[in-house]
Amino acid sequence: MSSPGPSVTSPPLHGEIVAAFGRHFLVKTTDNSTFTCVLRGKKSGAACGDRVEIYQTAPEQGVIERILPRSALLYRSDISREKLIAANATQVIIVVAAIPSFSEELINRCLVAAESQRLSVLIVLNKTDLAGSSRVALNGLSLYRELDYTLLPISARNDVKPLLSHLENHLSVLVGQSGMGKSTIINALVPAAERATADISTTLDAGRHTTTHARLYHLDRDARVIDSPGIQQFGLQHLSIEDIAWGFREFRPYIGKCKFNNCRHSSEPGCALVDAMQENKVSVRRIDLYHTLITSLRTDRHPSSPARTKIQ
Repeated sequence: MSSPGPSVTSPPLHGEIVAAFGRHFLVKTTDNSTFTCVLRGKKSGAACGDRVEIYQTAPEQGVIERILPRSALLYRSDISREKLIAANATQVIIVVAAIPSFSEELINRCLVAAESQRLSVLIVLNKTDLAGSSRVALNGLSLYRELDYTLLPISARNDVKPLLSHLENHLSVLVGQSGMGKSTIINALVPAAERATADISTTLDAGRHTTTHARLYHLDRDARVIDSPGIQQFGLQHLSIEDIAWGFREFRPYIGKCKFNNCRHSSEPGCALVDAMQENKVSVRRIDLYHTLITSLRTDRHPSSPARTKIQ
């Protein structure tokens, strides 16, 4: 069944998607009214943070007629589908914690996705009240501080104030694995959010999914935050191998300087990146992570692979 048509007498309203629930969206208009909306017809591809044009179809209900041009779109993709995370964000906040264990590969996937959209990045190490474990995690993350990423240790359950200055003048999107404390951060920033928090399953070394949809919160006029569901995987199938390499910011001075144009920065002679690694200008750890990412692209992109479809 197609979406209902707009009233011919009602003018279009402009607003922003502040929550995405599958195929339904909560839109806040410029006069601070809220409408539960669907997309016109069979259209797809809206995300939390999108600026949209809607028509009212019933009290507090509407249809999204048009998605306005975006400044950025953060999303992940696997072999068959794409999952939109946030539109028009200016900063990605990658939330990690010592317990449960975080995936360094996932951190790098998030970094590459953020770099591909020219977004600022903040890495937050949460749960620093777990002193011994957090020291180990902080040492492991020191590489990213050396790469000029901002690394912020906090204990959100005790004091979220150190994060506030990093949120000013940004639409930030929180990403990370389940159990890292994103909901705790949101609850500390916006007590009325009432995000559910969950105990960590030490047996499984993983957190329960407590956030099931993306939601945008206004902290003040100049600071907004999108909370997103916890992720265990962050596919990058929408990026090329060249995009992946560019997403490693310390690789950029060497890209295009290899002997061969199709160099994969492995064992090829005359590879500028391998030479830089041997001169300790580039981390072996990051080179290995790069190869992990491009290997996953080559493995998944089989000639018979079906086309990806966008889902919400």
